[in-house]
Amino acid sequence: MKTTNIMIVGVGGQGSLLASKLLGQLLVAENYDVKVSEVHGMSQRGGSVVTYVRYGDKVYSPVICDGEADFIVSFETIEAARWVSCLKPDGKVIVNTQKIDPMPVITGAAQYPENALDEMTAGGVAVDALDALSLANEAGSSKAVNIVLMGRLAKYLDIPAERWLEEIEKAVKPKFVDINKKAFMLGYNYSC
Repeated sequence: MKTTNIMIVGVGGQGSLLASKLLGQLLVAENYDVKVSEVHGMSQRGGSVVTYVRYGDKVYSPVICDGEADFIVSFETIEAARWVSCLKPDGKVIVNTQKIDPMPVITGAAQYPENALDEMTAGGVAVDALDALSLANEAGSSKAVNIVLMGRLAKYLDIPAERWLEEIEKAVKPKFVDINKKAFMLGYNYSC
């Protein structure tokens, strides 16, 4: 089996590390060789956070280079644009349409690029965009954006939704299981 490369990108505080933990645990439980590597920016206060998840029969390195990602799961629009160079020509970007102003925008030193998703699509990038924040709120918590996006990613992987739901039960505190399962299914069943 070929190695599948997934990048999870976002800003600090969005739950990308829990998402990568959930994905990694699921893949290990499915008997894949899995390598996960986290790269933190100023992750505690809105800095860029990147996690690499690679899986297959045998994986030797956790790092994903330019042009190697099968999927980029982005918790925020600018982060999708920032990392799109890592995508394979036939790869897919799954992106939350939420916009979080980075520090240069907050301070007035830069403007938020309004057409980032349109530019990626015009450049031939396969973009699956959804308002994951609205879906998370529908599930019961704005903090479930990460699980909504994992639900969307699950549509493209060969692992049944039921297995994901079992791993969610193991990965989150019991009082949040129902919200996270609902969030996952909202992402999984989302249609444009």
